[in-house]
Amino acid sequence: MIRSGAAVTNRDGRPGPPRRTTPGLVLAICCTSLFLVTMDGSIVHVALPSIQRDLGGDLSALQWVVDGYLMVMASLLVLAGSLADRFGRRRFFAVGLSLFAAASLLCGLAPSVGVLVAARVLQGVGAAMLNPVALAIIVSVYPDRSRRARALGWWSAVSGLGVAAGPPLGGLVVTLGGWRWVFLLTVPVAAVGVLLTLRHVPESRALLPRRPDPRGQLLLSGAVAGLIVTLIEAPHRGWTWPVLLALAVGAGSALLFVRHGLRHPVPLVDPRLFRSRRLVVAVGSAVGGFACFGGTLFTVSLALQTGAGWDALAAGLMVLPLGVAALLTSPWVGALVARRRSRLCLGLAGALMTAALLGLGVVLGDGTPAPEALLLAAVLALFGIGLGMLNPPVTATALAGLPPDRSGVAGALASTARQLGLAVGVAVAGSLIGAGPGALVWLGLVPGALLVLVLAVAVMPARQDQPQEAPATPRGRVRSSTPCPRP
Repeated sequence: MIRSGAAVTNRDGRPGPPRRTTPGLVLAICCTSLFLVTMDGSIVHVALPSIQRDLGGDLSALQWVVDGYLMVMASLLVLAGSLADRFGRRRFFAVGLSLFAAASLLCGLAPSVGVLVAARVLQGVGAAMLNPVALAIIVSVYPDRSRRARALGWWSAVSGLGVAAGPPLGGLVVTLGGWRWVFLLTVPVAAVGVLLTLRHVPESRALLPRRPDPRGQLLLSGAVAGLIVTLIEAPHRGWTWPVLLALAVGAGSALLFVRHGLRHPVPLVDPRLFRSRRLVVAVGSAVGGFACFGGTLFTVSLALQTGAGWDALAAGLMVLPLGVAALLTSPWVGALVARRRSRLCLGLAGALMTAALLGLGVVLGDGTPAPEALLLAAVLALFGIGLGMLNPPVTATALAGLPPDRSGVAGALASTARQLGLAVGVAVAGSLIGAGPGALVWLGLVPGALLVLVLAVAVMPARQDQPQEAPATPRGRVRSSTPCPRP
């Protein structure tokens, strides 16, 4: 077994003596956490009808079961990386995994929908403490570039595996043991992960951690929460004063967030970064494409179980072609991206997802009458191919849009955009379900796919330009807002 000395730092940030560790075991621990987080984002969709039958609640409550988790993740991902750099990545990772396990236990024991949503919010906090920190840990224990590249390849594969395995595994668990076990089964896995983390993962910190920006974090959270609350509650409550207040808070927070970012010496997110057309394409494509994905998972699960009358296992297995197609497509798309074909891949992704959403409107609708299984599987596989063509160029385009010393913040922005897109997709789909013909919800998701297509064709530069220079402060210093070490 090959062991290597991982670089660690003392409490004051100075390099300390190397600690003997096993990089493969550290990679396995980090990938397990990623699998839990990504699977938990997709597995719950299949359990929603069972949750409603057991705990009650209307459609908006089911939306909050999903979006309470995603909304918090989208708000806290950037902050989590910077806090871990300051206070120690192993410690932060162990706390996040412990919080994730405790929240999963609370989800499984929840006596009401309100408690379940609150537990999902807490679970999202724990999940946000895992992904960026785990990636930084992997980078720190693989100093060799070639071995690091292979490790990051495994990391990406596990992410796709979590998405693909979630619905069928959720359907099996719900059928055999009930919806509570969807959450309870993650508790022992996370608990073992905490013990392994404390024993085998070396502690590390950034030599120059970013300064905290609590005001920026508060404004970002307000903007995300205001948007999601408005999208979910407006169709059910109407434009009452609570909804109008949420809209005002979201819009005001977004404007103040931009203003704050332009004035703060080291903001949570520097708005000047979006002078890069490539970063705009990456973030916009992630939001639009993953909104389609989140809305599709939410609607398919409900339509097959409440409309077509299928059980949870059958509904979960029907979503499997989507995940498998995405998982099989990503590797060869990565090769195209390496040959500077990101624009082509994003354009095809937008086109394929648009065609698949229109196809779902025809084949599935709201689930009545029951769809032809083979035809539905083919349309979902087409959507999966589009999703598989989306993810690799989003990351590569975000990284290409900024200088190398901003690779951390580029990756964090892409991850945040994905989670935000998933949350927006669930909110939009839930708002359109029952509002008209069965195909309306699918037409409502099409603009997200068209956004990917338009950004690739009309905004993304045709040539592989050099990344732009980092924006400087008025004093001429380069701002650093990288939440984790650059690979």
